[in-house]
Amino acid sequence: MRILWVKAGKLLPVDTGGKIRSYNLLRQLAARQETTLLSYYGGQRDDTYEQVIKRHLPGAVTIHTGAPDANAFEQGLDYVRRLPSRAPYAVTKFTAPAVQRVLAGWLSGGRYDVAVCDFLSASLNFPRTLHTPSVLFQHNVESALWRRQADYEANPIKRLVFKLEAAKMLRYESRAVKRFHHVIAVSEHDRELMSGMTEPARISVTPTGVDVRQYQNAAESRAGESPSPLVLFLGSMDWEANIDGVEYFCRDIWPAVLPAVSGARFRIVGRNPHSRVLKLASDSVEVTGTVPSVVEHLHEAAVFVVPLRVGGGTRLKIFEAMAAGKAVVSTTVGAEGLDVTHAHNIWLADDAANFTRAVTTLLQDHEQRRRFEKAAVELAAQYDWTVIATQFEETLARVAQANGEQPHLLPVATSVNA
Repeated sequence: MRILWVKAGKLLPVDTGGKIRSYNLLRQLAARQETTLLSYYGGQRDDTYEQVIKRHLPGAVTIHTGAPDANAFEQGLDYVRRLPSRAPYAVTKFTAPAVQRVLAGWLSGGRYDVAVCDFLSASLNFPRTLHTPSVLFQHNVESALWRRQADYEANPIKRLVFKLEAAKMLRYESRAVKRFHHVIAVSEHDRELMSGMTEPARISVTPTGVDVRQYQNAAESRAGESPSPLVLFLGSMDWEANIDGVEYFCRDIWPAVLPAVSGARFRIVGRNPHSRVLKLASDSVEVTGTVPSVVEHLHEAAVFVVPLRVGGGTRLKIFEAMAAGKAVVSTTVGAEGLDVTHAHNIWLADDAANFTRAVTTLLQDHEQRRRFEKAAVELAAQYDWTVIATQFEETLARVAQANGEQPHLLPVATSVNA
């Protein structure tokens, strides 16, 4: 099977949930099928990235678009410029004529058996007439994510922007899931949300995976050790959902944990910490920024927390923590879409008082913590990437076979200004 995978933005370094999911699926697919990654990115040209990605995934093709990527002022001007578009900025900013031209040629001549649009962000680059069977890989239900961000945003200007983008996203996403031959969601919850946008039969689920060997080997090497009362949060610290989550934890939960557990510490691990995150650092709160590996931090922790109030998709960080043998405390939103069981392999808490009680109890009660740890490891073992990638591959094969004989016409309204 000849597979084309289209990814907006650099795939390396593998430092976000979406990149982890895409990278591991791509590596597994490339080992068994003829797989081509098209990775396009903005900002400054990065010759090193273009060389290294081809070592990780031989045959990968890169396109440098030069779109605004890091400078906040330039991104602000770009947002204003694209504001009249009916499509959301999270899609239009990743739409590039150079990528559209390449895909128009590649997807019209039978070069590939199936194409994967990785995230909704790349979707406007796909041609209106899809002669090649094409799948939209939805890591999140984007409209739900933006709606939650608008609900919890305190800044009135940002809240207005989020509401506008949420409305645009709902309209665009509802149409986008109809445009492709098939949609792959990452959870049954996401599939149910999108079932109101298109026929449920057109949506499959490939759950989140984890590199079980990587995390379990490290966990076994520390078997018998008693961790200090360290509480850990892991995630990209420039993402609004994570920023809101650690602010909520430090403001409403951590002050009640500290007096109950002597020597307790909270560590926030993740790349590009926002200024709001840096301000949380204190005698008991550590902000690490980017780290070479999250594995050692996971194994130093006694309790892993996911205090998210905003978000979508599924949290790879939870399965990573579970595979590493950690007791996990999460909000329902934080564990949304995962096949977890409250009070067995995870402790779910949706208000500050219950979240505080969960963290405090697991730090103090070693026997109860060990029960959660054992159940967590058993659950994570069922979701190794080798298993998950096989499910993904089987779905692609079905789509290629079912749609290979006839082109699929997308609705007319797919341009940037649609």
